[in-house]
Amino acid sequence: MKLWQKGDSSVAAIVESFTVGRDKEFDLLLAKYDVKGSIAHVTMLGQAGLMTREESEIAVKHLKEIAGLVEEGKFIIEEGVEDVHSQVEFMLTNRIGDIGRKIHSGRSRNDQVAVDIKLFLKDALLHIKNEVKSLFDLLLKQGDKYKDDLLPGYTHFQLAMPSSFGLWFGAYAESLVDDLEMLAAAYHVTNKNPLGSGAGYGSSFPLDRKLTTELLGFADLNYNSVYAQMSRGKTEKLVAMGISCIAASLSRMSMDCCLYMNQNFGFISFPSELTTGSSIMPHKKNPDVFEIIRARCNRIQSVPNELTILLNNLPSGYHRDVQLTKEILFPAISDLGACIELMKLMLSSIEVKKDLLKDDQYKYLFTVEAVNSLVNKGISFREAYQIVGREVEEGKFAYQPSGQEHTHEGSIGNLSLDGIRRLMDGVLGKFG
Repeated sequence: MKLWQKGDSSVAAIVESFTVGRDKEFDLLLAKYDVKGSIAHVTMLGQAGLMTREESEIAVKHLKEIAGLVEEGKFIIEEGVEDVHSQVEFMLTNRIGDIGRKIHSGRSRNDQVAVDIKLFLKDALLHIKNEVKSLFDLLLKQGDKYKDDLLPGYTHFQLAMPSSFGLWFGAYAESLVDDLEMLAAAYHVTNKNPLGSGAGYGSSFPLDRKLTTELLGFADLNYNSVYAQMSRGKTEKLVAMGISCIAASLSRMSMDCCLYMNQNFGFISFPSELTTGSSIMPHKKNPDVFEIIRARCNRIQSVPNELTILLNNLPSGYHRDVQLTKEILFPAISDLGACIELMKLMLSSIEVKKDLLKDDQYKYLFTVEAVNSLVNKGISFREAYQIVGREVEEGKFAYQPSGQEHTHEGSIGNLSLDGIRRLMDGVLGKFG
């Protein structure tokens, strides 16, 4: 028996299987939030006079017991029960009888799904934020540790100018700052309460939506009942955009690490237990972790587009299409968490090769320093450029860096790590 069934008629098994899909699998992730939403809704019903205070208190007491089962990992969606919302209501009704049948007054399952997903995503975004901050701290720590270790910088994948490991680590730290700007924007949109919108057109019951907003810990509510339902899917898409930005930074850094581990570069290495081997080549130490991070993060970057295609051309109101947002977005969130965890493990164990730029193959990295040195002596930039260019063409270029060439903010001689940390602190404050 389904909550929405009106008699003995039933849906064909093939139709039920197709329409439910993988929903039960992801509904288990929402169980905690579905019970939380029901507690807030039932509390409000009691205060609004739609349940007696005694009925409301009894329902809340038993909902909290169900919440305990969820926390203990003992909550399941039983065979024949359609979804987590039905399971919670059936369990409550079995415990307290007719009182349990009153808790759905003034809301729809669309309503429940919308609030469950927003509560789930709020927690997920805060967890990601904390994990990104942990990676950020590691990057700044490594940037300071290796600030004096130079490495080649490239443009067009050709030797360009001297860089440093400190500058490299700091670049990805600051990249995460901007990534969290996007995540904070997604959090702000997520942090609005849709509960009370019913099936998308409100209710004739005197619901107190501001009370449920406060009880559920939302910053504000989605005021328009139609838009509250339209925010379903849009919220997921904005979250996907936020996590895709983080994924892009991880993917790019992973690519750097794959290159820098290559024997033709030889800039960095890792302990044997963090690399893999070959079944036939005994010398191999493969960067499989970085390759899988790169692959997973590239897939994560496709999620906003997949959600865009799913949601395109939907008119206002609720549509079953949005059910699929869970199976698109939820695994991506989990994958990103795993990628951040492994990136921290790898970078905390990185081994940096010292004195890289003493190798003669990198001597042309200092042509710009040579040009600037001539300019400091009063020669025009264009003339200095031509002088150094001729020396390179004639094989006569030689330059001994003094180590004092780069002093401005954000250069290898002035990493401005404190400034980057200040930017991060500002972004973190946007999460409230």
